[in-house]
Amino acid sequence: MTETYYSGVYWPGRPEPLEVYSRRAALLFQSLSSVDPILSRWFEQAASRDVALKGEFVPRAETLLGLFAKKKYQLADGEIFFAAWNGESNASSVVNFSCGSPSPETVDLCVWTPPAKGDVAGRVLSASVLTQVMSAMVRAWAPEWGVFTSDNHRDAVSECADPGTFVGWGTYLSRNRGTLPPLPAPVRIEPVADKGTLIILTPERFTASNSEHLALAETVREQLDRAGLLKPLQAQR
Repeated sequence: MTETYYSGVYWPGRPEPLEVYSRRAALLFQSLSSVDPILSRWFEQAASRDVALKGEFVPRAETLLGLFAKKKYQLADGEIFFAAWNGESNASSVVNFSCGSPSPETVDLCVWTPPAKGDVAGRVLSASVLTQVMSAMVRAWAPEWGVFTSDNHRDAVSECADPGTFVGWGTYLSRNRGTLPPLPAPVRIEPVADKGTLIILTPERFTASNSEHLALAETVREQLDRAGLLKPLQAQR
């Protein structure tokens, strides 16, 4: 069975004007276009491929503002949900985000689903590319926590998969969460602008079938948990 992966960032519900969402989303899409060619064209996700291919958009702030103003992308109380597809049949990839929840119990998010298999998947499912994707997400959305890992690993280590509470192949922590403790090799630490830190467990692809990978992830989780850095997302009060 093919192990599938995702990259996501999460933050407590944060209502903002549509203009702010459009600028954030434009920055994300523009940053992703420099990561890999498959992330340079975007279409509004639709019920069928043919319909979606008629919905290509240029990810500029003014264009996105017009899209977000459509009723179909607006949820109650100013919250929006939007999903974009890259238009590739053999290297399908989707970015979706839900933001603006007025409830402090609701988590806002942005998630990238990369291709699952094939040559392109082999290229983009690497620590270097996923680090670039995570950095683009963090710079755009200013989240509190983020992760890139496999779906199998997430499901194995986190029964409820609560954002903020577990460690993936790569884990982003906002600087507001506190100071990182020393972590064992081969873990790599990378700052993301002035916003926080990305912890990358292994340079090679992390898999849920590799017992050494799982043991390293658990060791890092324990150390971060003892330092008080892993906890469910909560709105600032």
